[in-house]
Amino acid sequence: MPPINPGSQPPTRPLTAEQAWRATAERAERCVLFFDFDGTLAPVRDDPTTVEPAPKALAAINALTEVVQRVAIVSARPVEFLRDRFAGLDGVDLYGLYGLEHLHASGETITEEAALPFVPTMAELSDRARAELPAGALVEYKRLSVALHYRTAPHLAGEIERWGRTQADRLGLRVQVGRMVLELKPPVDRDKGMVIGEAVRSAGCAWYFGDDVSDIKAFAALRAREAADPDFFGVCVAVANPETGDEVSTAADLTIESPEALGDFLTEAVHRLT
Repeated sequence: MPPINPGSQPPTRPLTAEQAWRATAERAERCVLFFDFDGTLAPVRDDPTTVEPAPKALAAINALTEVVQRVAIVSARPVEFLRDRFAGLDGVDLYGLYGLEHLHASGETITEEAALPFVPTMAELSDRARAELPAGALVEYKRLSVALHYRTAPHLAGEIERWGRTQADRLGLRVQVGRMVLELKPPVDRDKGMVIGEAVRSAGCAWYFGDDVSDIKAFAALRAREAADPDFFGVCVAVANPETGDEVSTAADLTIESPEALGDFLTEAVHRLT
């Protein structure tokens, strides 16, 4: 039987995990692996401050940094939060707040200059949210954005979203909808798709693992890179959850059941690529 993917030509869709890892192994030294954090590497919790990456996924990522060209976390969390969670790993780049902040494996955190004038705005907005929103709403202040969570009080979703959109209009902010959260952020053109599009310009291969609607832009960036370069190989992986339904999974090539299952998948990847 001939090989599934003779030579270095990327396999066609639909794609199996076996085909994807085989094509990736041919490009490992030019491959970048991108991971969302919440809901992808870590289970979503009622209290976002208590979230930690799944241990098996963390161990596999540590091993994969020695195999591929680059590993990066691309998250809505601030870089400071991510740095604490991945402190034991070398060679992992961190993109926080949808790319408004970034920290490469060695160096200082860089903030998008256009977002800096909004730091006082976000502090004021955070205080106002805590004073005006009903009990049950969880306000997460991130310096450059404010997230309004209603996971523990889903009956407040409409009230919280109306309040948030009113504040966005008042302050000239942008709204990012997520899994039982509405986030207000500066009107700066920066999102996960832009981060990925820039980061893969010189890559020969990239994977993106995500679980939420904001990750669909990252998937689209890999599709665009493939369309521009037939030799580039991109894989979009959705981590399933009931809150986004099939919106994310239908945009992906592969679907993983949970962050814990992703740990198993990445452990297998280490063996496949070495």
